[in-house]
Amino acid sequence: MTPEVDINRPDFAAIEKAADRIAAHAHVTPVMRSDSIDTLAGASLLFKCENLQRAGAFKFRGACNAVWSLSDAEAARGVVTHSSGNHGAALAMAARTRGIECHVVVPKGAVRSKVEAITNYGASVHRCEATISAREQAAETVRQQTGASLVHPYADARIIAGQGTATREFIAEVGALDALIVPVGGGGLVSGTAIAASALAPGLSVFAAEPAGAADTKASLLSGERIADFAPETICDGLRALVGAVNFEIIRDHRVEVLTVDDEETVSAMRLIWQRMKIIVEPSAAIVLAAVLRHRERFAGMRIGLILSGGNVDLDDLPWVPHFGVDA
Repeated sequence: MTPEVDINRPDFAAIEKAADRIAAHAHVTPVMRSDSIDTLAGASLLFKCENLQRAGAFKFRGACNAVWSLSDAEAARGVVTHSSGNHGAALAMAARTRGIECHVVVPKGAVRSKVEAITNYGASVHRCEATISAREQAAETVRQQTGASLVHPYADARIIAGQGTATREFIAEVGALDALIVPVGGGGLVSGTAIAASALAPGLSVFAAEPAGAADTKASLLSGERIADFAPETICDGLRALVGAVNFEIIRDHRVEVLTVDDEETVSAMRLIWQRMKIIVEPSAAIVLAAVLRHRERFAGMRIGLILSGGNVDLDDLPWVPHFGVDA
């Protein structure tokens, strides 16, 4: 049995405290634009570049907040999590900022470059089968063996609050927006985004971009209850997790709308960002642009904020060549 995850829902005050807590460690990431992409979209798009965050993804915000929330006694025993990549790398780096041990349970099939990053940041890697139950069981075993504190990838108030700092920072820089779009997998980012947006810009429409092959959040909202059994199939490795229980509640209560996107559209958007903006993002990040391009009429003429969630790409396995036959 896994321990009960902290399901206390953070409020905006928790996000404010998280921002203060991580200020000495996390980057203030830039906001970028592209005139040519604006023309294609028929809207004004502002990209919050969390691909340029430490460890290459927004995940460092939540991981850093969780690590620095621990008491000295808790920190001395280290931290443990399960992750297919970005959260594990972020927690490993965050643990290193505090000089404590980090254990990461990694499922089979994880992106090689992300696993290498976890190791390079000093964490101990523990392999398991590629199922949520196997990940949770392995993490619980490590927790019992080491006494380390569990830092869940998304269903944790400390993680949600930390991720919400990206939107706090974003709105403070760019001001009024008509819509804000972020990816959704486990739901840590969109939960924090919804809480921060509600406090800072009441009435701002928040959207979650989700792969069509991993659309459990969309299905859960349609059914009115969280779906707990779903087999994802998507190139967006960072968005394969089932939405967490507390995350689903926040998404539902804040009336976040989910937009589903096919993988082919996401890969095209990923390449477009590379070509036009000269920055590297992973498919799990590019999906937000793909969502806008798929729904051009819906967003026409709007001023839209998009969070590019990460940039950890295996450059030896670029997705448009092997998967979709697009000339490099």
